[in-house]
Amino acid sequence: MFYGKSVWDPWQIVAQIVCIQCLYYLTLGLFMTVLIGPRVSRLSLVYFFDYATVTLSTVTGCCVIALFVLSSIAGAGFLLYWIKRAKKCLDFSATLYIIHLSICVLYGGWPSSITWWVVNGTGLAIMALLGEYLCIKREVREIPISRLRSSG
Repeated sequence: MFYGKSVWDPWQIVAQIVCIQCLYYLTLGLFMTVLIGPRVSRLSLVYFFDYATVTLSTVTGCCVIALFVLSSIAGAGFLLYWIKRAKKCLDFSATLYIIHLSICVLYGGWPSSITWWVVNGTGLAIMALLGEYLCIKREVREIPISRLRSSG
């Protein structure tokens, strides 16, 4: 899906960005339910968008860090499925994290925690590099020659 001619199609790009962003937050929510749900009385958007929850000083904060890293790994798989091109992985990963930063700024102010920046920078690197690696592995696969030729 979303792969074909190399014609510039802005609607396709916007659709890919929306798909990747939604899948990223869906995965983040699923991991949050598993990792943080049992630890807190009520899940909220604060764990998604407030930089203060990304901390090494509490067990819940460490779980938040783990879920962001796990979501970036899953994001690399989304890039493989939706984007399919290694040269586009960095662009879509950076776009995802820029949108995430924008939402975080609107939700809780400018992130002043160095831990937040390290976690999100690491997540961006993991998502872009792993996505590129997976896409390159797919791009350089040998094309199987089918047995459609007549044997004689």
